[in-house]
Amino acid sequence: MDFFEKTLEEKDIYKGKIIDVKVQKVKLPNGKESKREIVRHQGGVAVIAYKNEKEIFMVKQFRKPIDMEILEIPAGKIEKGEDKKICAERELEEEIGYKAKKWTYMGKVVTSPGFCDEYIYLYKAENLYKGEDGLNDEDEFIDIIEVKVDEIRELIKKGKIIDAKSICAMAMEKIY
Repeated sequence: MDFFEKTLEEKDIYKGKIIDVKVQKVKLPNGKESKREIVRHQGGVAVIAYKNEKEIFMVKQFRKPIDMEILEIPAGKIEKGEDKKICAERELEEEIGYKAKKWTYMGKVVTSPGFCDEYIYLYKAENLYKGEDGLNDEDEFIDIIEVKVDEIRELIKKGKIIDAKSICAMAMEKIY
């Protein structure tokens, strides 16, 4: 059985730099009506960046929505109309100062489909070479961390890596 909610009306609640918020009135499969609060997001990319066969680069940065520093793979927002792979290349260089000779698209994930339409496109970057340093946004403060692949499972189990996009990418890469 397929379930579908027909949108009856939509109101803009907020338009921001990164997200827009909408409220929709929907018709449910049983004929009743309900409301949905939806966050619209342009989407993003995340990159498993191999320093070598045994280590990947991760970044540590403070994330205000959860008020803590977390360890995650390099990632960023897709600009309007930007090609996903070009975004991945840009974000890798901006966040860790490297470019890659070999790129592999791994798939995509939705972050929180109960309220948000964000997709994150996952890539693997190999054969890294030095790019430009210091390209990250002026409001980003990032520490670059080298992590041994064989330690990732334990870091996740211990709660040292809690970022969903990073865990999903590592699972897809089978390094978790």
